[in-house]
Amino acid sequence: MIALLQRVTQASVAVEGATVGAIGAGLMVLVCAERDDSAKQADALLAKLLAYRVFADDAGKMNRSIADVEGGLLLVPQFTLAADTRSGTRPSFTPAAAPEKGRELFDYFVAQARARHAMVETGQFGAHMQVSLTNDGPVTFWLQVKPVG
Repeated sequence: MIALLQRVTQASVAVEGATVGAIGAGLMVLVCAERDDSAKQADALLAKLLAYRVFADDAGKMNRSIADVEGGLLLVPQFTLAADTRSGTRPSFTPAAAPEKGRELFDYFVAQARARHAMVETGQFGAHMQVSLTNDGPVTFWLQVKPVG
């Protein structure tokens, strides 16, 4: 699974003009399931995401996690993170999980996040979304957990 996380001062997701998820300060995370992913990869990625230290401590060093600062977490499904762009000028989405499996893993990821973190909002799987955010820093990280063997 892949997560592209951005530290934000605010972020929101709209579908057909209506806001479906919004947070203040925290992390906006684009989430993608790849073809061979399972709940095991989702659990490992979530554990890393919740513990990843991207917020400043009193000395200004990135030593605090989303849990430490009790920030918002906006999870947005985005299969295009799995695009294969190595050849040509049109991406291939072969590495991405099939839509049904992608939805299942995204829903699982969200449920597990809500069980472990107080403030979780989401985008809408399969919808055409408009994502707005103010990247704080800017701070952006790519996290990936690959299936073993």
